Amino acid sequence: MDAWDDAFGASPDRDPDFGSDERSGQPPLTMEERAGVLDDLAELEVFRTLLEPTGVKGIVVDCPDCDEEHHVDWALMQANLRQLLDEGQTGRHEPPFDPDPDDYVSWDYASGYADGVAALAEREEPSGRHGTGGRHSRDE
Repeated sequence: MDAWDDAFGASPDRDPDFGSDERSGQPPLTMEERAGVLDDLAELEVFRTLLEPTGVKGIVVDCPDCDEEHHVDWALMQANLRQLLDEGQTGRHEPPFDPDPDDYVSWDYASGYADGVAALAEREEPSGRHGTGGRHSRDE
């Protein structure tokens, strides 16, 4: 045990679950699920790169638990996906205080926007090469 463990009460003496690999009964992600989360992380970075300079602050997601929309900024969405990848689940997070819904877009909107930018870039390529569709399409 070191000073860091002692300062936060994380030790085998004080926490019966210390070092436990149990994740609240949540099974680990399958290889396919992990690949999907990694794809989402890559897409999120593209979305942020394209949309943040236009004033978009993040993604809006429909919450199945409370039937409400949650406005999640770029960094928190990335953290949620990383936590899902690492732990197989995400924790609850405090939503932004009084978010302006106009500052957030849906995943589908962001994906369509990225597809549009990619299609425009393909048309403007001097080689004249044309692809078969957007690189961020979920219809694969």
